[in-house]
Amino acid sequence: MTKLSLTVLAACAAGAAFADKIVLSSGSVLTGETGAISGNVMKFKSDDLGDIEIKLEKIKSIDKAKNHVVQYLDGTKADCVLDIRDGALWTGDTKLDMAKVKAVDPVLETWHGSINIAYNAARGNTYENSAAVIANAVRRWEKDRLTADFGYYYADSGKSSSSAEKTSDRWEAELKHDHFWWEKVYHYENGRFDRDEIQDLDWRYRLGVGLGYQWLENRVFESTGKWNFNQEFGINWIKERYADGSGKDGGFAALRYAHHFGYNPKFYENVELFHNFEILPEVDDWEKLFVKTDAGLSTKIIMDFDLLAKIEWDYDSKPSADRKKSDLRYIVGLGYKW
Repeated sequence: MTKLSLTVLAACAAGAAFADKIVLSSGSVLTGETGAISGNVMKFKSDDLGDIEIKLEKIKSIDKAKNHVVQYLDGTKADCVLDIRDGALWTGDTKLDMAKVKAVDPVLETWHGSINIAYNAARGNTYENSAAVIANAVRRWEKDRLTADFGYYYADSGKSSSSAEKTSDRWEAELKHDHFWWEKVYHYENGRFDRDEIQDLDWRYRLGVGLGYQWLENRVFESTGKWNFNQEFGINWIKERYADGSGKDGGFAALRYAHHFGYNPKFYENVELFHNFEILPEVDDWEKLFVKTDAGLSTKIIMDFDLLAKIEWDYDSKPSADRKKSDLRYIVGLGYKW
């Protein structure tokens, strides 16, 4: 046997010796390199399959225990040598109590978000265009969270392009900051801008502060999936002006209640169901109030591209003259999520 052949064999033997080996519940064996554990899923770079994700419940054993960062619900972190046995995480002879764990190998602080575009057109006896651009971005630090939202909605309709009239022309943008004083309790500041030409709303600005409670944040339950839910109470200062001269551009105070819900079911984690609700009654005139709510889902199509489908409802109890109090929108669009 040549010297080169011996060198190659030695290199292969060394690679096999240092490779991680996972035994699945089915009895199959995978070799490769283990990665981070997120929720109930471990990243794994397989020698045969490439980069894959394996649910912990599918893993019977792993031949090498490795260091991982465990973040607990009380905010503390610990570097632990974790082993996997029969779908559970162990530190030595002690089974890790997942009821006390917020995350294993928590995601590094980075921006997450999405941008979705919906468009519809009709030509012939009816000339119609409708479009929507919806974007959001969020970043979570240990004690702070920053959220930005943007939306633009346009539509026109008629018998021809020359006779088409706008039926929707609406802008909205919001920026919100949360600071967590305890694990679940935070205060927030938010600012928002709205403009709706069809509603004759030239502009509406509002600034607010309040308190929030994060009941669930990316909390994974083995039987159901991942949950997010928070509630907020606060007060806003609102200034607005309508095209007919009505509105209160001098400003007024309004109370604010809001909640935000998100759910990724266990049976298909690439689907996210969501519901958001916000109501703002004026302090000095309880008959004047705003309501904004939506509900829907987004689902991964391929790579980082997703499909968004949702219903939005806005309510203004005292709109401009000859305008309806509520607007209902159905939106289906394609987008990119990061």
